[in-house]
Amino acid sequence: MHPLHKERTHFAPQIPDVLTDLHSVSFSETESVQSKNEKIAQQFPHLHSNPKLRLEKKQTEGRSLIVGVVLSGGQAPGGHNVIAGLFDALQKIDTSSKLIGFTNGPSGILDESAVEITSQLLASYRNTGGFDLIGSGRTKIETEEQLKKALSCVERKKLDGLVVIGGDDSNTNAAVLGEYFAAHGCKTTVVGVPKTIDGDLQNEDVEISFGFDTATKTYSEMIGNIAKDALSAKKYFHFVKLMGRSASHIALECALATQPNLTFISEEVLAKKSSLSDVVKEVAHCVEQRAHMGKNYGIVLIPEGLIEFIPEMKELIASLNALLAEYSAEESVSKLEKSQKATFELLPEGIQKQLLLDRDPHGNVQVSHIATEALLIELTKKELEARNFDGAFSPVNHFFGYEGRAGYPSNFDATYCYSLGYVAALLLRDKKNGYMASLSGLTQPSASWKAVGISIPSLFTFEMRKGKEKAVIKKALVDLEGQPFARFSSQREKWMQEDAYNVPGPIQYFGPKEVTDTVPNIVRLKKT
Repeated sequence: MHPLHKERTHFAPQIPDVLTDLHSVSFSETESVQSKNEKIAQQFPHLHSNPKLRLEKKQTEGRSLIVGVVLSGGQAPGGHNVIAGLFDALQKIDTSSKLIGFTNGPSGILDESAVEITSQLLASYRNTGGFDLIGSGRTKIETEEQLKKALSCVERKKLDGLVVIGGDDSNTNAAVLGEYFAAHGCKTTVVGVPKTIDGDLQNEDVEISFGFDTATKTYSEMIGNIAKDALSAKKYFHFVKLMGRSASHIALECALATQPNLTFISEEVLAKKSSLSDVVKEVAHCVEQRAHMGKNYGIVLIPEGLIEFIPEMKELIASLNALLAEYSAEESVSKLEKSQKATFELLPEGIQKQLLLDRDPHGNVQVSHIATEALLIELTKKELEARNFDGAFSPVNHFFGYEGRAGYPSNFDATYCYSLGYVAALLLRDKKNGYMASLSGLTQPSASWKAVGISIPSLFTFEMRKGKEKAVIKKALVDLEGQPFARFSSQREKWMQEDAYNVPGPIQYFGPKEVTDTVPNIVRLKKT
């Protein structure tokens, strides 16, 4: 065992004061959030009227619980700590309680593949990254056959509760399971925990999803290292694509942390209705401006979903998503509208193939597979040639993705996740079905955080998936009127011209709290 690994397993997260005595608190109802959407009420008759919950002082008797837990979707730092917090809380509620981990994601529920989680098993996983304790997967439990298997599984294992740790789709799936169980008289309550490094699972009651802080700190370390390299070599323009298909929270957070020369925010590109040509011209302008100052180097941050927010590309991708659900790739291209076909033909052949062949589980374009950074480099070269640019332009492209998903969680994420495990355990103990565990007041010391239960159906909207309308949790986009974006916007002109790079270095686990326990910039700035 590496010395740091050993040291991290001994880290003791400070849980909120309200969670220190689980027998003296209970969740109570606040205002009703009954959905006004008839379709949601029809699909979730047992859950749609669930009110928001808050934890209040109330003497409560413990009871032995058998709880299942599943990790769903991509990795996010801190998942092991959710499980550790859940386990410890269940033991505090009643020492005879049991926690069962379904292996390799939701498919473990369908296959009834599980392992009992014990203190011995957990010992070497506390405060560590990855999901390797029980594994994860992207199976969707949505067909009648799958739902019947899930019901049979939880009944045979006599589960009092099931915790689904995942992103927006996974928490939607948690509500689907909770509704199905309730409709069939099953005692198993289902609770979700908000996970995604993209940060797009946030709202009035969920300040940030777990894993975002660690991932953005990891990316920011690498961007800072590249900044030092750029300053040293003084001849390379680095194009860095970052995770974030649906929202640009990662790019915005990393920009605030490292102060690169140019950062694209997809939501702003869409709001301005910037064309692909506009985006390329902005890059070329940055290159020219810096070259005039003798700076033939720089850093450009690009959200992976940028290309989908450019209006003509957004229309093209939407059309292809619809057409490819029914036709072959060749037929789909032939059926594009004239303007869309013209846009398609302007793209390099490699990008065309990615648009046509790479599909995600929902049947949509795999935007993360599109080499947007390489596309911008190629088009910027052409734009600079058209401008008779006589300076040096030596671009280097990077994609920071998987590198941020499974590292040792920051102290913030370690504490946040551990506390979320406690909240999930209390929701199950209090038989609150179809809720998401949440904590508020994250800019304060963890002792002051407040526990909240959020009705998952209250977060629903409808989207087209594989040509059909489906209830899903609405993704949170960057607020162009919010304080985080305002801070970025007020500084970016200065950052473009100057070498104002910040080099945050690696995540700090030891030392002064103002260094080790920092919260994400976008969370902190929202509260200022």
